[in-house]
Amino acid sequence: MTNTGGDRTSGRFDVRPTATDHFAWLRTRLSIERTMMAWVRTAVALIGFGFSIVQFFDRLGSLDGAAPPRFPDAPRYLGLMLISCGILALVISIWQYQWGVRYLRSREFAVIAGIEGGPSQTPVLYVSFVLILVGLFAFFSVFFRFL
Repeated sequence: MTNTGGDRTSGRFDVRPTATDHFAWLRTRLSIERTMMAWVRTAVALIGFGFSIVQFFDRLGSLDGAAPPRFPDAPRYLGLMLISCGILALVISIWQYQWGVRYLRSREFAVIAGIEGGPSQTPVLYVSFVLILVGLFAFFSVFFRFL
C-alpha cells in the first residue's frame, strides 16, 4: 500500500479524492438503494399474492354450486410457500444491503464518500423490517386459520 501526495492506494483499488470518483461512489450507493427497493417490491408481491390465493380459494369454496376441490389444502400450502418466499427475500435483501453499505462506508472509501458520521441507513431498510412483520402476521394468520 503506497501513499503518494493526496492519492490513497488501497489493496485492490486506487482511491483518489476526485469529483469523478465521488460521483461514481454515489452512483454505486444509489444502485444499492434501487436493488433494495426492487427486492422490497418483489417481496410485497409474493406476500400479497400468497395471501390473496388463500383468500380467493377460501371464498370460492363457499359459493353455491361450486364443485368440491380435488386438493382442498393446495391453495393454503401454495399461499404459505409464497408468503415464506417473500419473507425470505426480505431477510436476504437486508443482509445484502447491509453488506453493501458497510463496504461502501469502509475506511478505504472514506476519502471519496464525502460523508462523516451521518446515518448509513435509509427508510427502505425500516420499511423492510415492517414488511417482515406484516409477512409473519400473514403467514401465521393463514397457518393457524386452517389447522
